[in-house]
Amino acid sequence: MRRYWLESDAFRTNQKQKLEDPDSMLGAEVLIEGDSLHHIRDVCRQTVGDKFEVLFAGSAYFVEVVSEKKRELLAIVRDVRKITPLPYPRIRVALAIPRFNVLEDVLEKLVELGVETVQPLFSDNSFIRTATDTWAAKESRFQKIIQSATQQCGRGEKMTLEPALKLGEFIEAVAINPSGPIAGLFAYEVGTVPVRELGASIAAKKPEAVWIFVGGEGGFSESEVLRFKEKGLEAATLGAQVLRVETACVALVSVLKYELDLMR
Repeated sequence: MRRYWLESDAFRTNQKQKLEDPDSMLGAEVLIEGDSLHHIRDVCRQTVGDKFEVLFAGSAYFVEVVSEKKRELLAIVRDVRKITPLPYPRIRVALAIPRFNVLEDVLEKLVELGVETVQPLFSDNSFIRTATDTWAAKESRFQKIIQSATQQCGRGEKMTLEPALKLGEFIEAVAINPSGPIAGLFAYEVGTVPVRELGASIAAKKPEAVWIFVGGEGGFSESEVLRFKEKGLEAATLGAQVLRVETACVALVSVLKYELDLMR
């Protein structure tokens, strides 16, 4: 079944229908227009009589298209189901910005793997090291990739893409404590602890969330590694081979999900 993510302003409700109470939404109208109309009608060929799911804020609304105009489709909610939320601990990835085409691939895979948040970082070796107009112009495309991947895999929550920050600034601000509710580790080609071993150690402490720090194509600099260690983070290794950014992200999240029992 096709699934599409729509924002709250697409839903037309009466006094008894509230988005905070999905079960009350039976019979509510869903107005599809703008970019969503182009994708749903013009690209995916959905029209009057067709049925699909609309994803929003943890619920899937099964809708039927009942009318079509030049600039809109009108659908009616026929059924609602609750989507299982992301389990705890939540996985978050802080990623030194790689080349943009690589970042696009990584974002798609992290959505599918159930990552809660991605924090882009300007680092010593990142593809871009400061905020630029080029980065700002790309952000809307990154959000579209996240939305598309959300629809494809049927998540009930969008992965959050945070505003890009300098690595040092983020390290100072993030509340990581190896023994506290927010744990963390960083990937390093000369790391001494296998990521599986670190994952098991983290799992035993039952944190609410885990931050994974991944370098860009140039990896982390020695000064950045020192800052991680000062923060109490351990360097994780994935073996003798140096992995591409996209491979490292998928491998780290997958191993950590296994050790945290998040693949159930």
